[in-house]
Amino acid sequence: LLRSSQPLTGPNRRRCREDEKLLGTILDEGERGFIIDTRSAQAAKQARMSGGGTEPKSSYSQWRRLHRALDRGRPLQESFIRLVEACSDPSLSMDRWLSRLESSRWLGHVKAALSTACLAAQCLDREGSNVLVHGAEGTDTTLLVTALAQLILDPSCRTLEGFQGLLEREWIQVRAAVPKRVGIPRLAGWPHPISPFGVPQAGHPFQLRCARSASSHGRGKQEAPLFLLFLDCVWQLSRQFPFSLEFGEQLLLTLFDNAYASAYGTFLCNNEKERSVLCKVKESTHSLWAWLNRPEEKHKFLNPLYSHNPLVIWPSVEPQSIQLWQGLFLRWIRPSQHLDEAWVEIQRLVEGN
Repeated sequence: LLRSSQPLTGPNRRRCREDEKLLGTILDEGERGFIIDTRSAQAAKQARMSGGGTEPKSSYSQWRRLHRALDRGRPLQESFIRLVEACSDPSLSMDRWLSRLESSRWLGHVKAALSTACLAAQCLDREGSNVLVHGAEGTDTTLLVTALAQLILDPSCRTLEGFQGLLEREWIQVRAAVPKRVGIPRLAGWPHPISPFGVPQAGHPFQLRCARSASSHGRGKQEAPLFLLFLDCVWQLSRQFPFSLEFGEQLLLTLFDNAYASAYGTFLCNNEKERSVLCKVKESTHSLWAWLNRPEEKHKFLNPLYSHNPLVIWPSVEPQSIQLWQGLFLRWIRPSQHLDEAWVEIQRLVEGN
């Protein structure tokens, strides 16, 4: 499973021999790979006119490209706002509530994300093929798909420790600075050309995407609740497979809260370069993971019903299977006392046995 940004083929359909060779060496002779592009074919075509693009079939003959359009940016932010506004209006009738829930299109975004992740997982698990995922920059919907695919396939990612590692690996840190595809100059020690714009940093730009809440009157141009969409999809997995994830809903709620406003430095800045060089986050702040893993706190985030499941978990993406995450979107409206008491009782019974 690989991820990247889009190839910079541009309107002149430039080629990059090094990039073609790199993807070619991943596949054995006669083997086929899949490229999952999280943009529509039309959006990818338009991107080529501004310097982006897709992999030409003639140059990547062993790779089959699949387009699965996932909204990002303003459409996703507006969907989130409409949902929050509907959930915050207690005067709605049943018909009006259902109408506003549908018109928000939020559950449709959840379904699309899970469907695309299942496609990637299916190509890996059932087809036995290599999969490359990318959209435009490779920092939004790309991470959404690759992280969900790993949760579906890998039981180690469904443990508390493994899930933290997944977030660090896919959403926060960069393990190596990888040049953008199709560039001109070279970087010392790196055998392939790099973009004239420099070496990009992997990870999700939290500071740009989570600058304000949905209730804010201000609207940032680059805001988008991609990380929230990921957490919602993880909650859908935990609901459909209540014994397969070691962590519970409380962890997901805590991660959401800290992505928007936190006393810790884990989700600060937009990439690893900003965190380590410009802001020196590790030296000047505490880690959220260090707090979560303290024994007196850790038990609050564990799922008492967890039982190790070594199998792949294939979620249902039928409309009837996708539900509103009430624990998040309705947590300030519905009383949670009885649910909390029931959860504590479940923990007590499990520990007693």
